[in-house]
Amino acid sequence: MRFPLLTGALVLAAASAAAAPPPAELRWGADAEGGAPFVEADPADPSAVRGFDVEIAGEVAVRLGRVPRFVQVAFTSIDASVSRGDFDLGLGGVEEVPARKAAFAVTLPYYEFREVLAVRGPDRERFGSLSALRGRRVGTLAGTIAWEILSASGARDGVLPVSYDDDVHPYEDLANGRLDAVLLDHVIAARALGRVPGLAISAPSVAVGHYVGVLAPSRAALRDQVDGALRSMMADGTLERIFRKWRVWDDGQRLHFEEVLAGAAAGKREAPGEPGAPGSRRDPASAQVVRYLPSFLGAAAVTLVLSCLSMVLAVTVGGAVAAGRIYGGAWLRGALTAWVEVTRGTPVLLQLFVLYYGLASVVRLDAFVAALLGLGLNYAAYESEIWRGALEGVSPGQLESARALGLTEGQVLRFVRGPQALRAALAPMTNDFVALLKDSSLVSVITVVELTKQTAIFASNVGSWVVPGLLSAAMYLAMSLPLARLARRLEGRWARRSG
Repeated sequence: MRFPLLTGALVLAAASAAAAPPPAELRWGADAEGGAPFVEADPADPSAVRGFDVEIAGEVAVRLGRVPRFVQVAFTSIDASVSRGDFDLGLGGVEEVPARKAAFAVTLPYYEFREVLAVRGPDRERFGSLSALRGRRVGTLAGTIAWEILSASGARDGVLPVSYDDDVHPYEDLANGRLDAVLLDHVIAARALGRVPGLAISAPSVAVGHYVGVLAPSRAALRDQVDGALRSMMADGTLERIFRKWRVWDDGQRLHFEEVLAGAAAGKREAPGEPGAPGSRRDPASAQVVRYLPSFLGAAAVTLVLSCLSMVLAVTVGGAVAAGRIYGGAWLRGALTAWVEVTRGTPVLLQLFVLYYGLASVVRLDAFVAALLGLGLNYAAYESEIWRGALEGVSPGQLESARALGLTEGQVLRFVRGPQALRAALAPMTNDFVALLKDSSLVSVITVVELTKQTAIFASNVGSWVVPGLLSAAMYLAMSLPLARLARRLEGRWARRSG
């Protein structure tokens, strides 16, 4: 009897395991374009990410009994994305600032960084402080503590702040003489000095700051759980092990951990470190292309599908708007004209932000849907003008003849005016499709990883835009040149028929 009982127990255990719900996810967002040592595409598998924030997120998830899932988001959109619920936790060099602490549920500071000045080697002694840079151009990332310091120094010392959207181009511009200094975190500066020759750190730390995780204000309970996990990681040495692996550990971090664990406020610590990512060996360009090609092809597919769907929406809506402006009453014509002018007169980037973030309290659009609507409706305004010009270009004699035959206005539009207008409009619309294909690069600001964003991530990972830029340009040309050739063939064919 023991065997049947044992078998029954095993069956019940298996059934219980099968019925148990899968562990919840800990969705965390960051920008892989930020690169090592924070978050970067793994050179061995570009579909995955690595970095000390990746390992921290994974360890926190395990300690909370969850499964980590990475969500790509532009760095400047982390706060907005976490607020609208795109992910639970924002990481990746997120700084602890009063405004963020007031508006969000912010974790305890898990890393202490120093703001340092990078200059060209010969200028190291001359530009030893911000006050010595009066009238000089100093670059940094927008929306950071460093930007606030430079803005204040501009008013006080006459420094000329220059804003960048990434941390790669400032150091390249410094080496090329377009900037006189760059003020950024010592972690970022150390990586840049290893990548761009001829630069040096010129002065002691300008300021001290901390990296934190950010959660939506309604997620304070989850924030407290994350804080508990971070404290235990500080106490048992897990955080130290991660930071040592990524070469961003120094004695200042140990003192910072002690203060956090003791509940004291963190103070300024001046301890030099040796930041940098492990595995800095640069592979040949051919090997890089082979590894990143699948990611590029996937991003190119997103670009192409998004562009095709957006153009279909633009042509359809544009045709309806044009018909309304021609056949509608005064109020409808006025409303549609106003919509066209407002849409054409405002940047598509602003429209994307409004659709994705501005309307989040009313309707939470999927990122791809918001990108589709943003691009499609923006281009619909332009296509409506093409449609309107083509419709009004049809000979009045043909319209009168059609009406004399007893056709209604709807039938005239459907069988006479519409087909002729389509023939006149198709070539310029094809040209607009090429432009839309390139404008699709803007949707990366709302977390859609299309071809240009993938290029930026690749470039940040390998420290150069040459190979990624050439590969991206080749893919854009492969998609756009056939369309441009089609437009020319259509124009030539119809020109011969008209002649």
